[in-house]
Amino acid sequence: MVTTIVFDLDDTLYDEIEYCRSGFAYAAEFLANLPKTPSAEHIFDALWKQFTTGNRTKTFNAVLEEFGISYDNELIQKVVQIYRDHVPNITLPADSRDILLQLSNKYTLALLTDGFLPAQRLKVRALGIEQYFKCIVYTEQLGREFWKPSPVGFQKLLETLKARPENVVYVADNVQKDFIAPNKLGFLTIQIIRPARIHTSTLQQCDSAAMHIIYEIRQLPSLLDKS
Repeated sequence: MVTTIVFDLDDTLYDEIEYCRSGFAYAAEFLANLPKTPSAEHIFDALWKQFTTGNRTKTFNAVLEEFGISYDNELIQKVVQIYRDHVPNITLPADSRDILLQLSNKYTLALLTDGFLPAQRLKVRALGIEQYFKCIVYTEQLGREFWKPSPVGFQKLLETLKARPENVVYVADNVQKDFIAPNKLGFLTIQIIRPARIHTSTLQQCDSAAMHIIYEIRQLPSLLDKS
């Protein structure tokens, strides 16, 4: 019997690309204040083009080079920090809020998320979702080596909630890392495939696939009723 539902955050409860858009807007405002730089609007457009065409690791470097702006590692680290520390302009979709409210009346809900602090905390605060969760595990607090696919965050949840693995469901999006540990621990795993998701790879290890797939979070309650 399912008693506990654990959610991932990014691209599970909301579209992570909206967070990225928000972060690049803050970064563009900062860069536009440097000497001899274009407007924030032009910088944002260049950042967004780099990001949406696949440059996810050297986005700032590429744009600074595109505009002929000299930079060093210190400047890159500063912009990255601004991106991670910004107060995000993101909103929880209505369907996610409806489902969290509905499920919280029947199940114990928890959240487990990878990512840099304070970025993940700021996302949770901006989305206004703390109230729905009995427990939130930020794996960064445990140590970066315990980001998924490590089982440590999931084990901490089980201990904190005094839950049995066979009674727990994990809902997430990324087949590269999200489901490996909960599958091994004996959770029921559900992948949600949001249309605007960032991680679209379908390459999987033999133990990384979720047991079920849904395409809208509204499908979750009926699937749980059958489990």
